[in-house]
Amino acid sequence: MFDYIAERVIREGEYIIETGDTVRATAVHFNISKSTVHKDVTERLLEIDKKLYEEVRLVLEKNLSERHIRGGLATKEKYANVK
Repeated sequence: MFDYIAERVIREGEYIIETGDTVRATAVHFNISKSTVHKDVTERLLEIDKKLYEEVRLVLEKNLSERHIRGGLATKEKYANVK
């Protein structure tokens, strides 16, 4: 793996841990695709830094479990702004 990819993967992982952001928000922050972020933090990070991978995995599992709540709040806000 190229050094610049490994550095990017570590920066993404640290960012997710610090902010608790989703894959989508992380992709926007780093100006890369969601697919790239997902592959970086679920596959490449495991090869680079197992401890960091475990911490990121916990944040991503939390985000996944709260996804339906965020979707409901977004819908509620959307229709509140229409009135």
